[in-house]
Amino acid sequence: MGREAGKLSLILLMTPFLLWIGLLIILPQLGIGYVSLREKISYDEFSFGLKNYVDFISEPVYRNTLFRTAWMSILVTILALIVGFPVAYYIAKIARQKSRAALFLMCLIPLWVSDLVRAYGWIVLLRETGVFSSTLVWLGIINTPIEMLYNDITVVMGLVYTVVLFMIVPLTSTLQGMDDALLEAGYNLGGSRFTVFRRIIVPYAMPGIVSGCIITFMLTAGSYLTPVLLGGKNSSWFTEQIYNQFITRYNWEAGATFGVTLLVFTSFVVWLGLKLTGQSLATTVAKD
Repeated sequence: MGREAGKLSLILLMTPFLLWIGLLIILPQLGIGYVSLREKISYDEFSFGLKNYVDFISEPVYRNTLFRTAWMSILVTILALIVGFPVAYYIAKIARQKSRAALFLMCLIPLWVSDLVRAYGWIVLLRETGVFSSTLVWLGIINTPIEMLYNDITVVMGLVYTVVLFMIVPLTSTLQGMDDALLEAGYNLGGSRFTVFRRIIVPYAMPGIVSGCIITFMLTAGSYLTPVLLGGKNSSWFTEQIYNQFITRYNWEAGATFGVTLLVFTSFVVWLGLKLTGQSLATTVAKD
């Protein structure tokens, strides 16, 4: 009787999760993959093949936009790691136990508003008549207002601000499990701060580093609002190409092809990163 109740409880708990995964993730991806293989012959007449993928590969603009998005996403991930690691280390190992929850809550505050509101916040700060430009003019540093929007630096800043939390969370979780005795032993054996950091802290935090990098890279590569709003027409972000194919040109076959290509390419980058770091999903994302 108890075993049957346990099975029923497991089914009730897993059913919403499986429905969510199946209906909102797997089924849409299968549909996008199916559409990407359609070749439009005439109105409402299709055949199946790889012509859409061949067209994508043969068009330099699309390839370059994909590579540019990947490179910018890697840069954002690296910067998010540089910014997020000290914050996570301070919360996990230096801050007092009572203040850790408050510090962690402060990191969560940006998530209380949508990406759209946060992006417009950057626009208010950085536009030609914005806060920064007006302040510089008032201080006499510059003579006329300058436009700080619509360039790669602004896009990178906005994206780092958007995703850095997703780097801090896994790093904090991992570093909290590190025994302080490991650090004390490193210092007692004559290790410098840099040596202890390189030989003890970084190897221990590596699962959190890789997990955070995977999350931030995938979120950055799939971002749309921040690159478009902060980068303007010069953003050249791959998700904008997908949007244009689906919505502007109403070319669902090309849009689906771009979507599948982005998913496959980013998954390959993640796989390559795991191989280079000697990690696996079992020791990063699925780490207890």
